[in-house]
Parts: sequence; structure tokens; C-alpha cells
Amino acid sequence: MDPLDLDHVLTVLGAAAWSPDEQSRARVAAGLALTVYDGHTRAQGTPYLEHPLAVVRLLRTEIGVRHPETLLLALLHDALEVAPESEALLVHHLGGPFTARLRAMTADHRLEQRPKSLGDETRWRAKQAALPPEDLLVRLADRLHNLRDLAASPNLDRRRRFLQTLGDFHLPLADAARDLDPHLETMHARLHAEYVHHIQEVRP
Repeated sequence: MDPLDLDHVLTVLGAAAWSPDEQSRARVAAGLALTVYDGHTRAQGTPYLEHPLAVVRLLRTEIGVRHPETLLLALLHDALEVAPESEALLVHHLGGPFTARLRAMTADHRLEQRPKSLGDETRWRAKQAALPPEDLLVRLADRLHNLRDLAASPNLDRRRRFLQTLGDFHLPLADAARDLDPHLETMHARLHAEYVHHIQEVRP
């Protein structure tokens, strides 16, 4: 298994093919990812950084995304969820507009570091529905990787809840957006196919 270090993150991003300015920004973003996700783990007990790296890899190798800023957004898409206190650091190093995109991709109760309350789910769905195409693509890639991770979850009820939300909200959202961009069309097809496969597996 490759070490989760700066060189590995840059390799997953494909930054060697980027312009010098883009490569410099990639090194900054990669360093921030290593810092922000450090010490955090997923439900499966794996280092958290493995998830955003998988989302980047999915976008590059399966969807054909090459735009550096989209891939950097994918790398840091959960930064404010796992470490909302890192916002000032992200603004300082990557700028306000980039960090604002991360805020728009993060649920309010995560940003405010409080338990989820009544109305949060409705507001969260509205935030996701308002995302521009590139940012929505990253969010859907996140959903696709989490869908693939379901097999590692022993909690059948959690799997069913995830699939219900995917079917009720994310798939219709992906369907409505698929004509906006060829990448979104590809993502919708991939997400739908894997949803159908998983929904059959969890039926009693």
C-alpha cells in the first residue's frame, strides 16, 4: 500500500501534467489535506484521507475529469466537515472563493459543530441542489464512493438509510443535472447502475 504522503497525493491528483502554477497550488492543497485529515478515521477504521483520494481517483479515471480546481475541490471536499476549525487556514492558503465552495458542500450542523436538528436535512438538500455543475459532480462522486463503501458496513440499517436517501434525492438530482455537462451524464449513469445493484443486495 502506498504511503499517505505528499508525493502520493500529488500522484493521485495527476499534478505532474499540470502547469507550474497549478502544480504549486496542488502542493499547497495536498499539504493542507495531509494536515486537516490527519488523525481522523472513517467508520471502517481507515485513515480519512483515503476517502477524498478515492473520490479524486474516481473523477480522474472513471469520469475523465482533468480540471485542476475540480480535483483539488474533491481532495478537500470533506475538510470543513471533519475539521471546521480549519476554515481560516484554508482561506489563507487557497483563498476565500475556494473555501466558500467547500462551505457550500458542507452541512450547516457540521460547520457549526453541533448535533443535527430539525430542519437541517431540508437545508442540506437545498444546499446540494444549488451547487454549480462542477461542485455537484464532486458531491455525486462522494456519494458514489460512499455507495461502494457500503459493502464494508456491517450495519444493514445504515445501508438501507443511505440507499433510501440516494434514491429519493441524489439520483433525481443527478438525473436533472445530467444534460448540463458530459461528466455529469457519465456520473449519473454510473451512480444509477451501482444503486440498482446495491438496492437488490439489501432487499430482504
